[in-house]
Amino acid sequence: MNTTTAEPNSSSQADRTLRTLRSRIVAGQFPAATRLGEVALARSLGVSRTPLRSALLQLAQEGLLERTGSSYTVRAFSFHDALVAIELRGVIEGTAARMAAEQQRNPDSLIPIKNTVTKIDHIIATDTINHYGALNDQFHQQLAALSGSSLIESEVMRASRLPFAAPSAFSSSDDDTQRFKTSLIIGQQHHHALVDAIEKHCGSRAEHLAREHACLAITNIEVAFREREQQQYSTPLLALITEQNTP
Repeated sequence: MNTTTAEPNSSSQADRTLRTLRSRIVAGQFPAATRLGEVALARSLGVSRTPLRSALLQLAQEGLLERTGSSYTVRAFSFHDALVAIELRGVIEGTAARMAAEQQRNPDSLIPIKNTVTKIDHIIATDTINHYGALNDQFHQQLAALSGSSLIESEVMRASRLPFAAPSAFSSSDDDTQRFKTSLIIGQQHHHALVDAIEKHCGSRAEHLAREHACLAITNIEVAFREREQQQYSTPLLALITEQNTP
């Protein structure tokens, strides 16, 4: 009995530790090249070292951390790394959109993603943008699921874990969503067009739209990086980007 109840609790603690640590890294609390000591970090998070080690290993596999001897260091990225990550997400989501359009399905299967688009319409129309990020993430999850492939779903999730490549990377706060409002409006137009292409079984169009949609993040990161360089505005997730280079 005790063994049975301990496992979910342990799993829950490990998951909570992973999410908390990931969010702190993305929020810029641990800038690039910061070495994460297990003892101090476990004390800071209020957890034992077992779930912490599990979280550190997972974040290393996601690409946010690097193993340095017996400890981990927050990975530093170049500007080019960020662009490649975003482009990679666009390629995978483009494949998901094409596969979704090629599926012969019951039209009712599109109701959930259409409902999400309608909710985002309301948010943009009323300028109540607090929940935009969560709904946008939901749209992208639903798009991946419509591909009918669990492999595609997992790869879209993997590609979205890097903070600057996530669909809602620049809508994590009210300030961000106001600064990138034009981009959000264009993105919502893409959402409508994507659902329409999928509904009409236009695979090539759906794939093109998804890849173009991902390119909006490239524009956003260019603006955010330029503002950071000019010391006009600080975007926390750019704490991981230490240099602006080209291939």
